[in-house]
Amino acid sequence: QVQLVESGGGLVQSGGSLRLSCAASGRSFSNYVMGWFRQAPGKERKFVTRINSSGASTYYADSVKARFTISRDNAKNTVYLQMNSLKPEDTAVYYCAASLLNTAVRNGYRYWGQGTQVTVSS
Repeated sequence: QVQLVESGGGLVQSGGSLRLSCAASGRSFSNYVMGWFRQAPGKERKFVTRINSSGASTYYADSVKARFTISRDNAKNTVYLQMNSLKPEDTAVYYCAASLLNTAVRNGYRYWGQGTQVTVSS
């Protein structure tokens, strides 16, 4: 069992930056692939990025590539999402999730946080 708690969301102007954190508790955080997903109002939850268990490999959705950076600190059981050059279309609830699979597919993630709201004003 893994419990995930996101933090760091908020309101930011277009072009600004935010850093999200996801703190994990439970067993064997370092065994899990960690992902970030987001869900805008009235839309499906979509993949944003993922990082493998060691932190050596990352993968990004095209929409955030070169603007967002995922990282993790296994000693602190935490995964981060640095978001730069934010756009209004980045507005969504952001969720972190844990998987034993190296996947970008939503159904491949077993554990989910409660989400944190990110709002980007124009």
